Amino acid sequence: MYIILHTYMSTPKTQPPALLRTRFSASQLLAEFHQLLPAPRLASWLARSAQGFYLRAFTPLITLWYCVFQRLSDNHHLSHVVEDARAGGADRLSPKGKRLSRQLTSEATTSFSDARQRLPLDLLEKTLWHTASRIASGLQATRWLGLKVALLDGSTCRMRPLGDIPKHFPPHRPGNCKKQPYWCVSRVVGLFCLATGAILDSAMGSLRASEQALSALILQRSWAQWLLVADRNFGVYSIVRAAVGAQAHLLARLTQARAGKLARLANVRLAAGLDVRVTWHPSRHDQCPAGLEPSPVEGRLLAVRIEPPGFRSFILYLFTTLVDAQTYCAQALAQLYGQRWQVELYLRYVKTQMDLGFLECHSADMARKEWLAGLIAYNIVRWTMAAAAALAQVPVHALSFSRARELLLGWCIRWSGRRPSLAAWKVLLGRIAQARLPKRRRRRPAEPRAIRPFHKKFAKLEGCRADARQKLAALPAKS
Repeated sequence: MYIILHTYMSTPKTQPPALLRTRFSASQLLAEFHQLLPAPRLASWLARSAQGFYLRAFTPLITLWYCVFQRLSDNHHLSHVVEDARAGGADRLSPKGKRLSRQLTSEATTSFSDARQRLPLDLLEKTLWHTASRIASGLQATRWLGLKVALLDGSTCRMRPLGDIPKHFPPHRPGNCKKQPYWCVSRVVGLFCLATGAILDSAMGSLRASEQALSALILQRSWAQWLLVADRNFGVYSIVRAAVGAQAHLLARLTQARAGKLARLANVRLAAGLDVRVTWHPSRHDQCPAGLEPSPVEGRLLAVRIEPPGFRSFILYLFTTLVDAQTYCAQALAQLYGQRWQVELYLRYVKTQMDLGFLECHSADMARKEWLAGLIAYNIVRWTMAAAAALAQVPVHALSFSRARELLLGWCIRWSGRRPSLAAWKVLLGRIAQARLPKRRRRRPAEPRAIRPFHKKFAKLEGCRADARQKLAALPAKS
């Protein structure tokens, strides 16, 4: 993976990095920022829901904002939300004449906890799609040969076995593990925009559902004029058929065995420099997404030899539905696939900066809501970074995500309860545009995938905690 990163991420000096453009001024961008969580649209989405939100202190807008605020801040506890609400942090979002800071008279977190549980899951899904569409409408990115590029990849997140979480996300037991596992693990798949880094859509399921099956859920929507780039885990017939069904194009890496099978069907020899049109017929082992016919898919099979300096050469096998070899040459497709590494960085920001690698929830429904709320917060940070990069005309990938999150959170806290000024907004965008990532002049050495263990006097807890309590109670008392 590092070889591919080193090979393709090095752009020629004569080719400047792609810059974002916007037709809005700084004042108009501030108005667009307030439209990321619009109250009228949220009310229309909840029009058919008889939840009684507006008769309570935590309205849907306030509840949704504080779910996002939890993921933006380093303190994710409910008490931190109640403290901010009592300080007037959401008074501007409250209905007229009903300030939330005056209605909260207790330090208990029950009201906000109940409001989170009442919040419909589809409201968070629609809000995530809304933030992604606002980024696409307010910011123009340079297209790759007329196509918008999205990166597809998956990951996992952990949870404690509380409530119904073990039922929906069973604990993972490796094949050679004889002990009872403790952590529940969920599988997640995301589709990220290459130009801005924003997440376009996501799916969450148990480890019993494969990444290909979760990706098929994302591809149920229309993705016309999008080119999806994925690694060889997604280079299977089901993903290819789902992408064609979603009116999107696909560029996926193939394993050598799967590439050889397609080459044999086309009666060609699999070797470096191969660029041939093929028809991918599904075998009896290939799966097809629900609602689609297992029809053949037309595409191209590519074999490009990569010779990274200082490393062994290897052959990169690619399959794409872009059949025009003159417009989409093999070298351009190979260089585009090299940028797929950006999705690994995006997932790292989601799991570390937004702290979504571990979800502290008591139900599977809240775990899904926490995941979506974290992605909404991630998109808000990405929107602000993209706006700052477009105004300053700097590459958005050269900006620091962690610093942008800190600056945005501080700005939200300082201007909570009152209307933010245009001068403060311009200062925020300017500071984000100046938060650049360091330029490494030397190549970073390879590091071993190992950690130093912490020597603690307490032994590791194996199995269920309730069984451990019973064993401890059965021991004789110390004199």
